[in-house]
Amino acid sequence: MIGYITLGTNDLDRACAFYDAIFGKMGATRVFENNRLYAWSFGEGKPLIVLNTPYDGQDASIGNGTMVALRVEDRETVETLHTLALQLGGKDEGPPGPRGEAFYGAYCRDLDGNKLNFHC
Repeated sequence: MIGYITLGTNDLDRACAFYDAIFGKMGATRVFENNRLYAWSFGEGKPLIVLNTPYDGQDASIGNGTMVALRVEDRETVETLHTLALQLGGKDEGPPGPRGEAFYGAYCRDLDGNKLNFHC
């Protein structure tokens, strides 16, 4: 159902380094780039994640209540990615832990304030 997800940035090179590290750990590969966007793939038939500077030339801004949730294999990977995101300059929005009986997740914001969730 989802073709791709786009996250805005005001510093493309800095944000790309952040996502190269995060998505590289998750097994994604960068499949496209130009002077205003980068895109990563998690495999054929799966949604892309695109990082771009806004087309209208205005500053990128975050959406209140907007979040990209990234499913991973296990709790260890949730913890590893959350730690990596913070080491890369991301901000903690909720440490790794159970959220109910069947959900384990961690929350952070990227360098531009976009909210991410790693979960299994």
